[in-house]
Amino acid sequence: MSSPIQPIKQNASMVVFGASGDLAKKKTFPALFSLYKDGRLPSDLVIVGYARSNIEPNDFIERITQFIKIDDNDSETKKKLEDFKTRCTYYRGSYDGVDSFQGLNKHLLEREGDREERNRVFYLALPPDVFVSVSTHLKQQCYPQKGAARLIIEKPFGFDLDSARELQSKLDPLFHENEIYRIDHYLGKEMVQNLTHLRFCNPIISHLWNKESISNVQITFKEPIGTEGRGGYFDTSTIVRDIVQNHLVQVLSLVTMEPPTSLAAGDLRDAKVQALRRTRLGELKDVVFGQYVKSKDGKHPGYLDDETVPEGSRCPTYSAIPFFVDNDRWDGVPFLLKAGKAMNTGKVEVRVQFKPVTNGLFKDSHRNELVIRVQPNEAVYFKMNIKQPGISSEPLLTDLDLTYKNRFTNMKLHEAYEALFYDAFVGDQSRFARIDELECAWTLVGPLLEYMEKEKPQPAPYEYGSEGPECLGEFLQKFGYVYDNPNYYEYPVTNLPDDK
Repeated sequence: MSSPIQPIKQNASMVVFGASGDLAKKKTFPALFSLYKDGRLPSDLVIVGYARSNIEPNDFIERITQFIKIDDNDSETKKKLEDFKTRCTYYRGSYDGVDSFQGLNKHLLEREGDREERNRVFYLALPPDVFVSVSTHLKQQCYPQKGAARLIIEKPFGFDLDSARELQSKLDPLFHENEIYRIDHYLGKEMVQNLTHLRFCNPIISHLWNKESISNVQITFKEPIGTEGRGGYFDTSTIVRDIVQNHLVQVLSLVTMEPPTSLAAGDLRDAKVQALRRTRLGELKDVVFGQYVKSKDGKHPGYLDDETVPEGSRCPTYSAIPFFVDNDRWDGVPFLLKAGKAMNTGKVEVRVQFKPVTNGLFKDSHRNELVIRVQPNEAVYFKMNIKQPGISSEPLLTDLDLTYKNRFTNMKLHEAYEALFYDAFVGDQSRFARIDELECAWTLVGPLLEYMEKEKPQPAPYEYGSEGPECLGEFLQKFGYVYDNPNYYEYPVTNLPDDK
C-alpha cells in the first residue's frame, strides 16, 4: 500500500502553463485568488505564469485579474488582491527548449528565495501534443531535489485509447501516479461531488437505487452557444470527445458505482473503475447524432457556416447515446447520455425516472423523478404526485425542492477549479481521474468513435436554439422515458430553473 500523500502547506510554488489563454484569465487565476483570499493556499505561495506570448509584466497582471470581481466598498478584499498580484509573475518560454526550462527554474529560485525545501505544482493547460515535452523538461530542469512535485494536467488526456496509453507510457518514467492530477473540472462541481452523499447518506434513496425501482436515467449537457469560431478544433474533437468521453462518463461512474470501501481516493476511484468496466455501449443504430443549422430568425449561423469548419463536415454537435451497466443492480436500465451545443438553454443535470405505479388505483398518475441539477441554479428536486387541491381527486404533479440559492442564502459555493486546485495542494486525488478510469472511458466510447470515423453518419439537422433533433423524442420513448405534459406541472417555489 502506498503511503498517504502529504499536503503542501508551505515553501510552495505554482507554475501555470498556458497563462496567456482564456482559461487562465477566466478560470485559473480567479480560482487561485479566491482560495488565497480565503486562506486556503500556502501563505508563501509563488505563482509563475508561463506561455510563449510576449507579454509585459504589468499587462500580464492586468490580464489575469480582469475577471476578478470585487465590491468597491470591500477594502479588505482589495488589499488581498494587491498582495496576490505581488505573488504573480510572468515568464516567457517555449514548450520544447531546454534553455526555456533552465530559465524557468532560475526564475523560480529567485522568487522562492532561501528555502529548505521547494514544493512545486505544475499546471498544464496545454494541448496534449506538448504534454510529454513539457513534463520531460520539468522533470529534468525544475523538479525539486527536496520537496514535493505535482503535475496537474488538463483534458483531453489523449485522443483515443491508444494515444492515452502512449501518453501515459511516456509520463510513467517522469512522474509517479501519486504526483499526477488529471483534471476533469466536472468532478469539482458541487452537485457532482454531492452524488456520493445523496446516494449513500440517505437510506431511502439507497434502497431505490436499482433496476427494481428505476426505469431510466438521463445525464444531460446542453450549451446555448455554438462553436463560435472554434469549429476547426471541434471538428476533430466532436461532441463525443469534447463532452461525453470525459464529463458525462465521469458522472455516469458516480451514478452507477457500488458503495466504495471508504471515501479515500483509492477506494472511491476503484469503485468508479469497477462500474465503468461493467458498462457497455448500446446499439450503434440507436445513437442519435445532430448538427445545428442557423437559427429560425437567422441571427445565429449554422455549424457549417463557420469558416473554420471543413466544407461538408459531418461532425456531430449533438449526440444522444444509450449505455447499459451489466450487473445485478442495473441490468436492463438504460443510461442515456445527451450532449449538445447551440441548444435552447444551458444546463447540466442527472434525471432519474422511476417506474410507474403498479397497484392500479392511479393509472393516470405521473412518473416520479429525482433530478440533480449540476448547473445552473444547483438543485435537487423530487417530482411526486399529490391530490389535486380542492374537491377533485385527480393526482397533481408537484415537487419537493432543494434549490441551493434559496436554501443556502449566506453560503458561497466554490467554483469547480477552486475545489480542484485546493485538492491538489492538500494531496486529495479523489476528484481527479486515475489512468485506468480514463482507459475505461476511452474503451467505452471507442467503438462509437471508430464508427463515426469510418461510416461518417449523416447527423440530423436541428435549429440553433432548439431542443435538438426531431428524432430525439423517438429515441427517449424507445428507452422508456415518459414525458409529462408541463401544463400539468405547477411550481410552488419561485426562482426555479425555467425548464424543469
